[in-house]
Amino acid sequence: MGDGRVDAESLLKAGSAAARVFIPHDFSRLAEENRSVISATLFGALAGSGTLPFSRKQFEEAITRSGVAVESSLKAFSAGVKAAAKPDPISVEPATPVNPKVGPALQELASRVTQKFPAPSHSILLAGIQRVADYQDVAYAAEYLDRLEPIAALDQQHGRGDFTLLRETGRYLALWMSYEDAIRVADLKTRRTRFERVEKEARVNERQLLEINEFLYPRVEEFTDIMPAALGAWIMRTGWARNLLNRLGGKGKVLKTSSLTGFLQLYWLASRRRSRRKTLRFQREHQVINQWLARLQELAGVDYDLACEVAECPRLIKGYGDTHVLGSRNYESLMRALPVLRQKGGAAARLRSLREAALADETGKKLAGALQELGIQPGGGV
Repeated sequence: MGDGRVDAESLLKAGSAAARVFIPHDFSRLAEENRSVISATLFGALAGSGTLPFSRKQFEEAITRSGVAVESSLKAFSAGVKAAAKPDPISVEPATPVNPKVGPALQELASRVTQKFPAPSHSILLAGIQRVADYQDVAYAAEYLDRLEPIAALDQQHGRGDFTLLRETGRYLALWMSYEDAIRVADLKTRRTRFERVEKEARVNERQLLEINEFLYPRVEEFTDIMPAALGAWIMRTGWARNLLNRLGGKGKVLKTSSLTGFLQLYWLASRRRSRRKTLRFQREHQVINQWLARLQELAGVDYDLACEVAECPRLIKGYGDTHVLGSRNYESLMRALPVLRQKGGAAARLRSLREAALADETGKKLAGALQELGIQPGGGV
């Protein structure tokens, strides 16, 4: 529930504890280097581990008999065998912040960032205006900076000089303002760069045709999210209309976006971003965003550390479907618990602990338990 990754060190320790023979290596990279698939390198690692009573020649004969991409598979297999002989634990190095370059359309906003905002925030805010402009338009990116100016002033007045509050607010505001909806998904799936990436990953040559099938299973909420606010709200509170819409889309659909018909359907949906500001989801999300920003401004002067922790709470809200529902519910639980935490003292540390509990599992049970340990009911009461 955090950023979708397991801690690398924890994963390696778990693998070592669970396996009789543990071979840590980047087998996906080996497969790419040999223009093959990961199963070939894993097959080689299995052969090289010596755990099965077969010779290397027998493994290679199995690949040859398959008759599928034999040459590249044998190369990847050989790389896997060598990896088994000399395991190479994966290391994760922290990224170094670099100010991103922006295009001509964003030059004015980029100048605004560098001139009106403190240097420690520049890399995040420049990335932020790029993201929200790509999501909607340049005016939307300007709104992003408008919302951050009061936060920057408060951080200048009450912060410690590193502008933690501004940086974290800028980071999560950009992500929140570019929430995932059906319009965004359609936009990303119809971009030229996406087709080029899929072709590269599939290793399509000039004599081959590529077909791309999208498996879509939209829920009623995904439909109403992109409708005009009044219509979407009416459907969600009207049982027969909601059930009808759910039956129409509940069985799912396979859409071939490499065909003209399939592509045009998604292209039309992507074009709806011009009217996104009028949709139900946009209005709901921005109402909660404004409440979050108002809370930050209220807290910054009285408890700066707590304000920084609240600034990170939108980490919980991400994705779509059940993931988004759970994340939003967890976020709301923390915001309802906030007044109680402030009365108990050490509110910043307590909120951080609760947020980490919410990110620790996909069921919400750890957060519920952590709230109860503090004497707070998951619904927000004491």
